[in-house]
Amino acid sequence: MNKLAIASALTATLTLPSFADGVHAHKMDNAIKSGANEAVHASFDILAAHAHRKGNVVTFHMTTAGKSGAEKPSAHGELAGAPVYAYVWPTSLDPSTVGFEAKTGILALAATSHPDFDDTPLYDENGDGDLANDGDLWHSHWVVMTGNDACGDGALAVRDIADGTTPKLPLTWPGLPIFIDSPGYSPVFDGDEIVVNAPFSQDTDLAGTNYDGVTSALRVNASIHAPLLCVTNVFDVASGNLSLPGELK
Repeated sequence: MNKLAIASALTATLTLPSFADGVHAHKMDNAIKSGANEAVHASFDILAAHAHRKGNVVTFHMTTAGKSGAEKPSAHGELAGAPVYAYVWPTSLDPSTVGFEAKTGILALAATSHPDFDDTPLYDENGDGDLANDGDLWHSHWVVMTGNDACGDGALAVRDIADGTTPKLPLTWPGLPIFIDSPGYSPVFDGDEIVVNAPFSQDTDLAGTNYDGVTSALRVNASIHAPLLCVTNVFDVASGNLSLPGELK
């Protein structure tokens, strides 16, 4: 069996709801807790973020004040300028942990929705036989985030792949000119909770990994050139300051 087939088989098993443990982040003693904020839409108002592991599988949780995943961006009509909504868990893991070039930015797991384009070419999330028409359904990515003032002073963006360079990329990189992976982990929603399960290689030392929780909006550059995907609005940050105070035991 080739590596791509192995990766697809593994991610298929991780989409099963049985991997969700049923315990919400806000009920966990060592979760990153955050007070409710009426200025933030309830679906993106973070009350708690948590991550824990069983062997080499990490379960990322986030509890929100309202129904998680209920709000999606409105269709823009084209890729240029297309909006993206995201639930994000930034981590202290090096990007090389999941196959990116080492020491290239902040590795984050994200669950995203964007109706104007599809960036999971290996997966048919809505089961209609078309692999390229379900970007609006919540799906997962690994992304590498870096500061990029071209997106605004102090703003973050998904790291671009510079012209003429060939950085290391994960096996399931979807072909976009940015540091993004489409591993196929299906987000599981349970009322005010979103859960994503992510596997790591057996030789990855996960103990002591730090993490945080973020909800945000991003937008594709109207020129479809670098910076391609900028963070345009941070709805909420579990820690309040992106200090990554959560720790995997």
